[in-house]
Amino acid sequence: MVLTLKKYEPVILLSLFCMPEEQDTPKQPINDELSTDAIMQDSSISPSETKTPDMEVHHHPDLHHKRKNFREYFLEFLMIFLAVTMGFFAETIREGISEHSRAKVFASSMLRDLQADTAQLQSYRSYFSYAANKLDTFMQLLQVAEPKDIPSGKLYWYGLFGGAHGSFVSNDATFQEMKSSGSLHFFEKNIETEVAKYDRLCRYLQSTEQANEGLYTELRKCRALFFEFKYLDDANNIYRINRIAFNHATIDSFLRSNPPLLNYDKVLFNQYVELARSRFLRQYNIAYSDSLIHKASLLMNDLKKEYNLDNE
Repeated sequence: MVLTLKKYEPVILLSLFCMPEEQDTPKQPINDELSTDAIMQDSSISPSETKTPDMEVHHHPDLHHKRKNFREYFLEFLMIFLAVTMGFFAETIREGISEHSRAKVFASSMLRDLQADTAQLQSYRSYFSYAANKLDTFMQLLQVAEPKDIPSGKLYWYGLFGGAHGSFVSNDATFQEMKSSGSLHFFEKNIETEVAKYDRLCRYLQSTEQANEGLYTELRKCRALFFEFKYLDDANNIYRINRIAFNHATIDSFLRSNPPLLNYDKVLFNQYVELARSRFLRQYNIAYSDSLIHKASLLMNDLKKEYNLDNE
């Protein structure tokens, strides 16, 4: 195998400088065609010692990037924008589904509350409407005759209803829970508005009842001046029994009776009538209960339609 001088030239030069005993040897011209054997004879370094070790080559990255054009920047921006937008839409849809599911649970609970309210309001309205009619009859009796000339059974029976007393307590547990937790916005905007209106009307009725409490107390005090409690209580028990199972015969029997009165003073009767009229003059109880029944009916229809609650 023939090796070129270029590969071993460093070895020959090294030998010349490192071996002083050969300094006097006449220098021979370097022949480019020297054989491998001749070169090895003139050198004291073995080929194994002259082998260049393998070196690990590190390739440095090219730091000179080509400048991107506007289109590439725009495409990168568009991809990032679309990714963020789609993520936002996905999160919005997920929250919407979750809120609609929770709204349906609240709607079902509120529907039951409204059904209970409606049943209570119908009974409430019926009671005060009945009482107002009986009070009208009581006033008509006093307009045409003196108290002593009227059968006392009729005075006790019709006079009983001047002191009619009842209260409406709304089943608002669901509404209060949604209000305190800030969940009312789960409902559609129109339903949320109607729920707020219904609650406000309930509070109007309750505030009216509270305002009349003082008047109710004065009326009972006045009534106690001429009605004996024992017979007034008998009339009240007959009314309660007839609300469960109507029996007109028991009412007629009491009307024909003549229980004693504590006082026949017409002034006291007039005072009692005026107090009773103040309570029933505008019939707030009946008007508010009618409005609430109507409002509850519309709200229940909206909840059933929006959240598919027709079977409840």
